[in-house]
Amino acid sequence: MMRWLTALVLPFAAAMPAQAQIEIIRPEIVATYPHDTDAFTQGLFISDGQLFESTGQFGESNLRRVDLESGAVLDQRDLPDSVFGEGSTRLGDEIFVLTWMSQTGFIYNAETLELIETFTYPGEGWGLTDNGDALIMSDGSDVLRFLDPSDMSLVRELPVTLNGRPVRRVNELEWIDGEIWANVWQQPQVLRIDPESGAVTAVINMRDHVPANIGNPRDNVLNGIAHDPETGRIFMTGKRWPVLYEIALPDAAQ
Repeated sequence: MMRWLTALVLPFAAAMPAQAQIEIIRPEIVATYPHDTDAFTQGLFISDGQLFESTGQFGESNLRRVDLESGAVLDQRDLPDSVFGEGSTRLGDEIFVLTWMSQTGFIYNAETLELIETFTYPGEGWGLTDNGDALIMSDGSDVLRFLDPSDMSLVRELPVTLNGRPVRRVNELEWIDGEIWANVWQQPQVLRIDPESGAVTAVINMRDHVPANIGNPRDNVLNGIAHDPETGRIFMTGKRWPVLYEIALPDAAQ
């Protein structure tokens, strides 16, 4: 396990020139909460103090409202068995959920979780967040797409780079204090990305907090970032992880 983790952590960061001065941050764990080990976490967000999660796998995908303290599912809407659920976010009074290869997304009422309508997009769906105006979507490449939520038209594209090099497999997304936070699929790290330039400004190293005995370590990876804008609290988890972490960033860490 440790050998696998060491191999995955920051493979591109090792080649960074010293002058780049991109901060590698080891977060502090503020608290831990139970997390459903059946949840193949794809999206995570907090809205009005409530935790929401979208999960994947064919025949198992759903959107759920979760009790933070206990990890219990309070309300759930299953996606069709034919789709593989992916990232999710709330924008306005609606929750948007992507699917992996079906090129179809779902829009739910944020209060009742009732399905309102579906939408389509080209390519794969991976992570999803928003900046209050546009949806921000990843598709497994190094390019993020900003979409108009009214018709899903493309507003702009944002290549993600670290020292000028493309960062591929950008996955789960969260908008936090004017930055895009993103995990990289199959790596225990989260990138902080400048939403104007696409440049990675810092890397949060979660290697030390990957739970032991999580089953298949190549599938059950870090995937889930949530920020409560009302309190500033930040949470992270992974696919089928037994724990949801509340984290804090030290002023400086290396």
